[in-house]
Amino acid sequence: MLASNSPRRRELLLEAGFEFEIFATRVDERFHVDLTLRELTALNAIRKAMATARLRPKNIVLAADTLVADRVLGKPKDKDHAVAMLRRLSGRAHEVCTSVFICDLASAKSASFHEISRVHFHRLSRDKIGNYLARVDPLDKAGAYAAQGLGSEIIEKIDGSYTNVVGLPMEKTITALAEFGVTPKTGPVRPGP
Repeated sequence: MLASNSPRRRELLLEAGFEFEIFATRVDERFHVDLTLRELTALNAIRKAMATARLRPKNIVLAADTLVADRVLGKPKDKDHAVAMLRRLSGRAHEVCTSVFICDLASAKSASFHEISRVHFHRLSRDKIGNYLARVDPLDKAGAYAAQGLGSEIIEKIDGSYTNVVGLPMEKTITALAEFGVTPKTGPVRPGP
């Protein structure tokens, strides 16, 4: 069971061949200045998973949380905030951290892990930022951007896991789910030509 309404996480799991239900409870994400990026994402992933697992205790539940840091950047409040975030990231490198928490209350088993990738942005002019935001909804994206789709217009390169930057580090997720007996039902779905 995926405890997330993120279309990107859903797509990554489907592309890998997993079958699952989505059941995400509303959990306010926490931000504490005294916590590291890894600690914040782990806290939020655990809270999301446990909120769903308590309502669906017979299911294996996966939840994740992704944050962008140069300083911690969550999702923008509005379009002006998104512009400010992209200006801050312009021409610089930053880290993207995703923490994943998987739990099975019926067997009292859980696992957690994180992945950190380094993203290098192109230098972005006001026009380039405006053009990007005119075509991408930044309000549901940590750091106000997405690596997939039009991401190549603003991202120069990624060091580390690309799927982590999208929102779920699939390399580690597939291995962790196998420890719970959850494997893809089909082979990975390959995009067409």
